[in-house]
Amino acid sequence: MASLDAINQQLGSDPDALIRWALEQGQRPIVTTNFRPFEAVILHMVTRQLPSVPVVWMDHGYNTDTTYRFADALVEKLDLNLISYLPKRTRAHREAVDGPMPGIEDPRHEAFTQEVKLEPFERALREMAPDVWFTALRAEDTPERARMQPVSKNADGLLKVSPLLHWSAKELYQYLQQHDLPNEFDYFDPTKVEAKRECGLHLQH
Repeated sequence: MASLDAINQQLGSDPDALIRWALEQGQRPIVTTNFRPFEAVILHMVTRQLPSVPVVWMDHGYNTDTTYRFADALVEKLDLNLISYLPKRTRAHREAVDGPMPGIEDPRHEAFTQEVKLEPFERALREMAPDVWFTALRAEDTPERARMQPVSKNADGLLKVSPLLHWSAKELYQYLQQHDLPNEFDYFDPTKVEAKRECGLHLQH
């Protein structure tokens, strides 16, 4: 396999070519999604090359009504092989025992993030054992992501591929228009609260 530096240099600005290359590197690819704005782009790009790819959703239970409807519509439109991972407690159970979602400065927020997002993700990695992981990360989302490369390897050898890392919102919008794909902006992540805050999945792994 060519060095990751070489791949990033050669294919980092060509999402379709990067996806094609990545699919040749492993046997158990997944693409993760949270059905946030513009997610239809990565899902369309990857499933166009591998329609059966597992689409893994960590559904924390705090999504907006719009996001849930958007998810259902996109699953139907793209015939996604959706696999949802949920926290071990439902939102109703958690709130009955621990109260409403803690704010970002609340000392309980870290445990909340672990329960509703990180633990389901870690469980998904254990159970699915992927060797290629496609994400919709973009450099302009957070300072941490601006320092990332389109292709990297995690400590355990998992190949992490972010084909859209260097795309702008304008390019994403144009892709949606070109392929008649839906979008939605009524999105909420209870573990971030602030728009530019890193979500945790991509710092730890």
